[in-house]
Amino acid sequence: MNINHYSFISTIFLSLNLFSAVEILDRVAVIVDDGVIMESQINKSLDNMLQRFNEQNIAQPSMNIIKDQVIETLIIEELQLQMADRAGVRISDSELNDAVSRIALNNNMELEDFIKFMLNRGSSYEDFREKVRQEMIIQRVQRARVGSEINITEQEFEAYLQTDESLVELEPELLVQQILVKSIEDANNAINRINKGEDFSLIAQQISISGDASSGGMMKWRKAIDMPKLFSEAIQDITIGDNTQPLKSGAGYHILKLVNQRGPLVEYQDQWKSRHILLTPSAIRNSEQTKNALNEIRIRIIDGEDFAELADEFSEDPGSAKKGGDLGWLGLGVLADEFEKTMIESEIGEISEVFETQFGYHFLEVLGKRNHDMTKENIENQAYQMLYSRKYDEELENTLRVMRAEAFVEIKDLD
Repeated sequence: MNINHYSFISTIFLSLNLFSAVEILDRVAVIVDDGVIMESQINKSLDNMLQRFNEQNIAQPSMNIIKDQVIETLIIEELQLQMADRAGVRISDSELNDAVSRIALNNNMELEDFIKFMLNRGSSYEDFREKVRQEMIIQRVQRARVGSEINITEQEFEAYLQTDESLVELEPELLVQQILVKSIEDANNAINRINKGEDFSLIAQQISISGDASSGGMMKWRKAIDMPKLFSEAIQDITIGDNTQPLKSGAGYHILKLVNQRGPLVEYQDQWKSRHILLTPSAIRNSEQTKNALNEIRIRIIDGEDFAELADEFSEDPGSAKKGGDLGWLGLGVLADEFEKTMIESEIGEISEVFETQFGYHFLEVLGKRNHDMTKENIENQAYQMLYSRKYDEELENTLRVMRAEAFVEIKDLD
């Protein structure tokens, strides 16, 4: 046998040995429906979990328990990724880049510094990006699968707003003054003095028999839930600066004034109530013709014709035309910049000049302006998000449990 033949045989054996080594390094560990989980995925997830235990100084369960948890997590992820693949869910590179940049900013780093930080820790930036992409895909699948199943009734929402959890976490602290007198006659006399413009604090100092009379009846900052029920129910029906009618208790008759409120959801917003008429250039009416037509409508209103009727007849804003052009009460940051500028600069009752936005040509009339207490709306929005999140988590857990139970899963014994 010549030397070339021996060389050829050696090459074959070398190739076989290398191939065997590669197979030993990574093997199919779990079959999940149409996909697989590799042993390397399990090992990498195990390493990450152990690293988190060490970094957070948390007592570590047994390796068997940790491994079972890792495998179950990877099975659920794989099932959701398969579902996403069947539904054609994709995350674009630009979406992924934005998400990674936000993660870097949340860690108080620029993206370049974040990449260096990961490399210094021995982590792969490309692996990290792929993990983020998978998590975004899974979140999108979950929202589509679970979000449509969640229904919050009005009765359920109102009941949640009254729970101790909601009241303690969301309600603002209130600053309240009180006047306490013995008889209803004294209470009514105090109300008459308040209605005539006398200072509440001065009246409290003069006639109140409560322990806080010397401070003008000023009570400590408290949430409504921490007040007597008589007080909390009365206070919820008044606004800052207003007072209640006399409230009878075992101590006498109370008059309460809501002085102020504070908390993360307390907000006061400048708002404008306005109406407008919009005309949009088209193939049969160019920009100049559109502006001229709108000016003619404006002149008709100035001459005495009804704004609402002309808005209903001519305005091309589908959201407001049938409401007489009325946009309701709106704060800043909602409307187009030029519209807001014109609205802010207009006097109440004044018909503005014609102006242009990206939607076409408008003129408007400001019907009113106010500084509106947004606290109640903020509380309701936050409460809805809390209730939705709770129901979402419950529904997601049920969905994943059913998905896991219905899946074909074979865990290989690789030991």
